Amino acid sequence: MSLRAVVFDFGGVLFDWNPDYLYRKLIPDADERRWFLEHVCSPAWNLQQDGGRPFSEANAALIAEHPEYADHIRAFSERWPETLAGTLADGVALMDALEAAGVPLYGLTNWSAETFPYAWQHYPLLHRFRDIVVSGRLKLIKPDPAIYFEMHARIDRDLPGIAAHELAFIDDNRSNADAASALGWHGIHHLGAASSAQRLRALGLAF
Repeated sequence: MSLRAVVFDFGGVLFDWNPDYLYRKLIPDADERRWFLEHVCSPAWNLQQDGGRPFSEANAALIAEHPEYADHIRAFSERWPETLAGTLADGVALMDALEAAGVPLYGLTNWSAETFPYAWQHYPLLHRFRDIVVSGRLKLIKPDPAIYFEMHARIDRDLPGIAAHELAFIDDNRSNADAASALGWHGIHHLGAASSAQRLRALGLAF
């Protein structure tokens, strides 16, 4: 058994993204802020933008439901860079080590097509991936098998004949890692760079 490529998720693996970083500035009360991020600009709401819904449409619908939070809702997209605190050093170190060992690297991320260009412009490490599948551009989101098939197809064009069992996928969301495993990939639930590196080495990668 051998791996021929490693696919990275971004948020929680390489990037420190959390809407709380922005809303601490906008909603000082911790209980209100928690409620807002669970029930208004919630993960489920944000995932729809990761799936391709424009923020203009998302904002209009949510403001109609919560007009008292109109400014805060618009801030999610208008001040989105403030939700991104930078990169995660241990995840980037893992990426560096794999790249130095000559392992082909790819990206598969649930990310809005409207906000991803900011990361592309400001974080050159993204340019080191051979290809990146961005959910918002395809209007598909993990763990939908279709987005994994698209990633595999792109890798196959780069590394002809690569089989599912020759791919490892690192994601901090267990459901997304499990979805990769269900397709024959080696899904790795990322709990930290050390454990992910250990798993990759157990799968035969030397780095």
